[in-house]
Amino acid sequence: MSLYILLSLIFLAASFTQGLTGFGFGLLAIPLLTLLIDIKIAIPLCSLQGLLITGFLSLRLKRHIDHRKILPLLLGCLPGIAVGVIFLKKAPTWLLGTALGWLLIAYSLFWLCFRPRPVGMHRLWAYVAGFGTGAISSAFSAGGPPAIIYTTLTGWSKDDVKATLSGFFLACGLFIVAAHAASGLTTITVLRYFGISAPAVILGMVAGSTLYDRVDTENYLRLLLCVLLGMGILLLRTASGG
Repeated sequence: MSLYILLSLIFLAASFTQGLTGFGFGLLAIPLLTLLIDIKIAIPLCSLQGLLITGFLSLRLKRHIDHRKILPLLLGCLPGIAVGVIFLKKAPTWLLGTALGWLLIAYSLFWLCFRPRPVGMHRLWAYVAGFGTGAISSAFSAGGPPAIIYTTLTGWSKDDVKATLSGFFLACGLFIVAAHAASGLTTITVLRYFGISAPAVILGMVAGSTLYDRVDTENYLRLLLCVLLGMGILLLRTASGG
């Protein structure tokens, strides 16, 4: 099967997940993309596609967006982006794969084994979550976990959480894409793959958002987490040469 078709199918599934749940695009897309293309191409490509996702979702949920909730996340995110870009440029491919594998395993086990309840998070934790998101997003294009965990523990409503994450990921993504371009990571190959697979991203995003209120998201998320756990283990085996 053509590489372009496989890339489009991966982005279709990942964008559907993001449209349905508000997260999961990079977490699902990156490990699958690394089976087909180099991780240092997959990450800036996924960051570009992520802008389509978060831009669309931010427009849909704009009445729920509270900039006071997003600002501390974004301020923490900026120095994190610089750290992540340096790591992406300097780290060998095997180390990137290993780190991403452990990230997927830890995140999946956390949500499968624990049921975190709202605890009224202090505002300072938003800066920590923002820094973690910026660093992981720019290095792996899968930086959702820190921000997702933070917003889940705040006790905000479902729409407020999804709107805050979408608005924050959009703003953070703009800075990440600019940093990737400035550091030379966004190549002609990345842009070609982006143009070819963008229609699949839009289609999946619209489909997922349409089913947002009609699908049992809890069971869907449990299945997704099991898939992510398996992909994390696969990445570790691949990175170690197993």
